[in-house]
Amino acid sequence: MKLTDLYASLENDLNVIEQELESSVTSDHALLSEAAVHLLKAGGKRIRPAIVLLAGKFGDYRLDVLKKVAVPLELIHMASLVHDDVIDDADTRRGQLTVKSKWDNRIAMYTGDYIYAKALTIIAELNDPVLHQALSRAIVQMCIGEMEQIRDFFNTRQTVRQYLLRIRRKTALLIAISCQLGAAAAGTPPAVYNRLYRYGYNVGMAFQIRDDLLDLLGTERQLGKPPGSDIRQGNMTLPVLLALRDTAVKDELLREIERIRESDGQADCTRAIELIRASRGIEEADRLAARYIDKAVGLLEGLPDIPARSTLNDIARFVGKRNY
Repeated sequence: MKLTDLYASLENDLNVIEQELESSVTSDHALLSEAAVHLLKAGGKRIRPAIVLLAGKFGDYRLDVLKKVAVPLELIHMASLVHDDVIDDADTRRGQLTVKSKWDNRIAMYTGDYIYAKALTIIAELNDPVLHQALSRAIVQMCIGEMEQIRDFFNTRQTVRQYLLRIRRKTALLIAISCQLGAAAAGTPPAVYNRLYRYGYNVGMAFQIRDDLLDLLGTERQLGKPPGSDIRQGNMTLPVLLALRDTAVKDELLREIERIRESDGQADCTRAIELIRASRGIEEADRLAARYIDKAVGLLEGLPDIPARSTLNDIARFVGKRNY
């Protein structure tokens, strides 16, 4: 089963969102439009728009309003991917050429900036300062998270707490506010949208941990990019940090990481991946992701028992076990 199967009941509304996404990034400037649409056509799970719509089911569900939240949130996610690919020097994403690879870094950076600006333009159509402030704060935090990741490239002495704070900013926060703003735009009371925010935060944390595990456990076909991309660029993810606590592999793993660093990320990382897989790091990271999912599911129990709650439960369970 695919993640998109879980929110198949939203197919018609998500098709509207998809059309809005394409029209929103199309402009009179041919190159900007081509680059932005190229990224859009590469696909994606569209989990953020789906969560916006599901959260909206707890209130006054109006697609004409909710699309002005769902589209900006997905655009912000898309823009962050364009910038990430420049930082990571990534040639492919989801099996397709990245914007920076198909064009160059300059086009990629301006494309990302353009998409960010379009997101803010669309949400400004809703006369609600709370929505605008939450979205702006999220962008600020995402940028801080990216800067912290760059700062800590190849830093094997960073703590698990540093990692968790970084992924909170980079990933979890945008999923959390997808829940919060979808419900708020539908007029739900604070008790509901705040609970949904916490649900989204916990799902987002688990989502990123699983993503980091997949980078070490998945195949190129599953990932749409070569496995080990994180460690090759120096991103010390949770499984790596936990593996470095395992005395059986620590010394050799440190040497492998240093060899990769000295090669400017060009060295083969097969042995490093083997060591991490052989350590306790994989199992411990998986357990932490499962704890976040349990918290997310527990938070749903305090919400009205409607079909959307069941779908959010299924999404959380899927995220905790996903293998692609």
